[in-house]
Amino acid sequence: MAAQRLDFSGLVYSSEQGKMCPACGKPVSGCVCARMKTAPKGDGIVRISRQTKGRKGKGVSLVTGLPLSEDALEKLAKQLKQRCGAGGAVKDGVIEIQGDHREALAQELARLGYKVKLAGG
Repeated sequence: MAAQRLDFSGLVYSSEQGKMCPACGKPVSGCVCARMKTAPKGDGIVRISRQTKGRKGKGVSLVTGLPLSEDALEKLAKQLKQRCGAGGAVKDGVIEIQGDHREALAQELARLGYKVKLAGG
């Protein structure tokens, strides 16, 4: 059994540039590691549900299970909001569209090639 050796020789602080990222070796302000987050792994099914809890009775349609990066989610959210004619946001990898637009969202996402299920009641 070969012993693994940890390499602690990476630069973590530079008096010229400040804190350094130990993974990529660049200054923290210019680090590319944080931008290279992988897309969340799922079961390949996009679920669309409706939620009113904590929203003073106002309903939103939630789109979950999209295997996309944060930037791609923002672009898709913009496209879906335009399709529904409603506002919305992206929070924690979930697209929120104001109002009950589950059917329109399901049609649009199916047209884009996603396997879609309507979740909840």
